[in-house]
Amino acid sequence: MAPEASYQIAEDAFAGFVDTDTLPEQLCTGCIWTEGPVWFDETETLLFSDIPNNRMMQWNRVAGASEFLNPAEFTNGHIRDHDGHLVSCEHGGRRVIRRLADGTVEVIADKYDGKRLNSPNDLVMTSDGAIWFTDPPYGIASSVEGYEAKSELGVNYVFRVDPDTSELTIVADDFDKPNGLAFSADEKILYIADSGAINGASDPGFNAGAPHHIRAFDVVDGRTLANSRLFVDIKPGVPDGLRVDTEGFVWTSAADGVHCYAPDSTLYGKILLPEVVANLTFGGPGGTTIFIAASTSIYTVATTRHDAKSTR
Repeated sequence: MAPEASYQIAEDAFAGFVDTDTLPEQLCTGCIWTEGPVWFDETETLLFSDIPNNRMMQWNRVAGASEFLNPAEFTNGHIRDHDGHLVSCEHGGRRVIRRLADGTVEVIADKYDGKRLNSPNDLVMTSDGAIWFTDPPYGIASSVEGYEAKSELGVNYVFRVDPDTSELTIVADDFDKPNGLAFSADEKILYIADSGAINGASDPGFNAGAPHHIRAFDVVDGRTLANSRLFVDIKPGVPDGLRVDTEGFVWTSAADGVHCYAPDSTLYGKILLPEVVANLTFGGPGGTTIFIAASTSIYTVATTRHDAKSTR
């Protein structure tokens, strides 16, 4: 394990959140840019994307890492729906899809007002079955993370897909590059990352004048957002994927690892890694392990926390 992997404790309570006596474990490496980790409890398997290699990978303790799907339409974020099906954001297909057990692919969203989406990035499902997702331009900005193309929408929206009508509605239209998103346990708050300071994995340069923060919103009637406010600026780097635990703490990716913030935005601590982190998820036996997608590798850390929106 590289010596850079360690922990930074800002508040004493953080030492009770993670096993600080055990360094983060590198489970596998050899990817270009890992993303979208999602846990399958029934097979004790982690699924994740390696976007520039246009493949989806799987890992478990017995078999290690192997390809799950290749080619994979440059998939990014993944979740499991309430029936356990894999739901994915495709940069290449510019759509959100559901993959059934027999391999059948159902299109959940690919157009808004007759125009193709940009490149759906990350998504979450609420208790009513609605899917909320971000649609930045990373997959059309170059041919590294998708297929280079002009945006038909001209704006980078955050969308909600109605569970009954499949209607696509815009819930936020003032982001530079909306990225990761996560709900609080009671679904009254939605956190959305704005990663405007980078152009994607293919261009990791940092633009200090562009957004690199997480915003919080009140959720109204489970359908719309109100009371936008700055939750935290991420330094170093930008926020990408994030999760909220059952006690309201926000765990977010950053250039130096994973940061943990209290609901009042107080930094509690960091999981420091030698690679830039793109995303994370909770899983493992008991659901308290954090799996971290960090550039070329997947890392894991034992915690005492649970994901607020885990579908296991």
